[in-house]
Amino acid sequence: MDSFTFRRGKAWFSSDSPSPPWALVFEDEGPSGYVYAYDRTRADQSAILDAMLVYNNGETTDPAREYLASVQWSRDGQECVLYVDGSAQAYMNFAARTSFCRNNFPNFLDDSGRPGGWRASSHAWEDATLSRFEATLYE
Repeated sequence: MDSFTFRRGKAWFSSDSPSPPWALVFEDEGPSGYVYAYDRTRADQSAILDAMLVYNNGETTDPAREYLASVQWSRDGQECVLYVDGSAQAYMNFAARTSFCRNNFPNFLDDSGRPGGWRASSHAWEDATLSRFEATLYE
C-alpha cells in the first residue's frame, strides 16, 4: 500500500500498479481534489483514462489539517482503491475499464470517445464491488 500525507490545495501523488502500465494519480491544485486512472504507455492527454472528483476544498473547515491518502492495489494490479483518512473514496478497475467515486462526478451522456473505451457515463458508488475488492485482499 502506498501512502502519503497532504494538505488540501497542494498535493500530487502517483501510485504505480504492480502490473504496468497502470497508475493512480491524485492531484489537488486548489479548488478540488481529483483522482485519475492513468496509462504510462501513452505520452499525451490520452494517458488519462478517467478522472473523478474526490472532494471540493470549499467543503473543509480546517484548510491547514493534514490528511492521509493511501492506495491499495489488487494482487493482479488491475484494480485499486484510493482511501483518504481510512475511508474509501475512489475505485478503479483497469481490466473492466470502470471506476466510481463517492461524489459520482463527472458523468457524460455516453462513453464514446473515451481513451481505451473507459466507462464515463456513471461513476456511481458500488458498495458490493468495494466489499469484494477488500475481501480479496485477505484471501
